[in-house]
Amino acid sequence: MYLTKCSDYRPHELADTSAMSRGEWLTCRRQGIGGSDAAAVLGISPFRTARDLYFDKLGFPIEADEENWVALEMGRLLEPLAADVFAKKTGLDVYQKKVMFQHPQYPWMLADLDYLVKLPDGGTAILECKTSTSGAGDHWLYNGRDVVPAYYESQGRHYMAVMNISRVYFCCLFTDTREAIIRVIERDMAYEDELIALEQVFWQENVLAKAPPPYTEDGDLVLKSLQRLYGPSDKDAPPAAITPAQFAKIERYLQLQEAKAAHDAAGKDLETEMKRLKAAIVADMGKSCTAVYNDKESSYTITFNPVYRRTISKEGLERLKVMHPDIYAEYVTTSESRRFNIKKAASAA
Repeated sequence: MYLTKCSDYRPHELADTSAMSRGEWLTCRRQGIGGSDAAAVLGISPFRTARDLYFDKLGFPIEADEENWVALEMGRLLEPLAADVFAKKTGLDVYQKKVMFQHPQYPWMLADLDYLVKLPDGGTAILECKTSTSGAGDHWLYNGRDVVPAYYESQGRHYMAVMNISRVYFCCLFTDTREAIIRVIERDMAYEDELIALEQVFWQENVLAKAPPPYTEDGDLVLKSLQRLYGPSDKDAPPAAITPAQFAKIERYLQLQEAKAAHDAAGKDLETEMKRLKAAIVADMGKSCTAVYNDKESSYTITFNPVYRRTISKEGLERLKVMHPDIYAEYVTTSESRRFNIKKAASAA
């Protein structure tokens, strides 16, 4: 059953954001769950975990990665341009309403929209402006069909629920090619039911109860989250004691590690044979970078092209450090990575 009992409702206007500072806006936004938070709640955000979002809502935001921060800032600055592109491509009028909206039945559901769209029939739609590069264009297609990436779709459906609006447009501007694509999604009440239910659980059972949600996301994303949460490693910290319940994860990891080793051994044999055949084919090609094969049924082109790249060897870096220490200090940075390993101690005699 649709969780919003009244189908004819209007959102509350929680706050006028037109004159808000960034800090004031963030404080207002922490009063609930916004559209860009929905993907993290659902566990489908490529940028942050539900636990990152939890700490943010409690007023302890985890700083975004530098690369992600730049992308977010670029997206914010280019929003007006994407809106202009959408208006020119569609002929529809777009406008802004600088308000933090609030769902009348679920006050923790908030919406801060990029733009609204005036439709020819007098109705209203939502416009979300995105920026990316053409390399991410595949995220907007599936089996040759136009789609909206899942993490953006959840944002749009959150906004439709708050605003009681049945259509969201997305305009994504590719910054490298200066092209723009437009997508549209219509309201889906079944999706909305599930979204509201999961957001309600997150808000009431995690945020209000001050109980951090478990990590369930992709391992790499969780490791980035932990690095942001705990900061640089401390080699002087005492060993952490693992409980029997926690040890189940270690046992499972070792089982998978053993299975992977067996799989890798078989793959290594295949890779060895492939390398031998590759060398034999290159020998047949001589100095040529291209070879062709044709028969009655098929045609093949084989290439062995050179790739050039400029690098500084380890020895070169050492010489640079000695000969030009100022330049070395200015341009060489130190990053941290950590190596994970499980070692079983020898049994006591």
